[in-house]
Amino acid sequence: MKTPLRILFADDDLKYSLVLKRFLEREGYDVTYTGNGTMALEQYPVVKPDLVLLDINMPGLNGFEVAEMIRAQDKHVLIFFLSDRSDKSDRLKGFSLRGNDYLAKPFYPEELIARIKDRFEIGIPESVQEESYSFGNTVFNYTTNEIRTGNNKVLITSRQAELLRVLAMNLNLAVGRDLLLNTVWGSDSYANSLALNVQITYLRKALRNDPATAIISLPKKGYLLKG
Repeated sequence: MKTPLRILFADDDLKYSLVLKRFLEREGYDVTYTGNGTMALEQYPVVKPDLVLLDINMPGLNGFEVAEMIRAQDKHVLIFFLSDRSDKSDRLKGFSLRGNDYLAKPFYPEELIARIKDRFEIGIPESVQEESYSFGNTVFNYTTNEIRTGNNKVLITSRQAELLRVLAMNLNLAVGRDLLLNTVWGSDSYANSLALNVQITYLRKALRNDPATAIISLPKKGYLLKG
C-alpha cells in the first residue's frame, strides 16, 4: 500500500483551514494542521512532511520566517505559500526563500490539488527535479548554477544564480534595483548596490555567447532580461 503524502499546513484562519484540510484528506493526503508559525516549526520534525503549506500573514512567526527556518535544515521539502497578498514583491520574496509555489487567495481547492499532483508525479522524486529557465538560446539551470548556450557551458556563483533567477522569473519585464537588492542581498545599502553593479557585469559576460538575450539597464528603473 502506498504511503500517503504527508502535509504540514499552517494558517491562522481556522474556519477556512479546516475546510481545506478536509478537502486534502479526501484526496488521500495525511494533513497536520497548526494555527500559527511557531506550532508549525514544533510539528515539523515530528510530522516529517513531504509538503509544507504556509500562510504568510500569521501572528508571531509569519510564513516567510517559518520557511526560512525550515530551509536552513531541509533543502528538499516542498514549500507552498498561500496568501491574500498577491503583490509582485511578495511573490518574489517567497521564491527567494526557495519556495516552490505561491497561491494567491482566494483559490479553488482543485487548483491546489492539481499543483500538488504536478509536483509529486509518480516515479519522479522531487529531490532530483531541477529548476531551470529558458530565454533566447540559453537554458539556465538554477539548481546547478549552470548556463548553457548551445555547446557552451558557464558556471556562475550562487549569488549570481539568485540574481539571474529573479530576472528570469520576470523575463522581458523591468525589475527594480531595490527589489533585486532586497530579494538577493536582503538590504538595499550602498555597498550592496555597488555589488549589484558588479554581479550584473559578470552575468552579462556569462550570457555573451547568446546574441538573442541580454540584460538591459533601465535608467531609474532597474534591469530587464531580454530573451
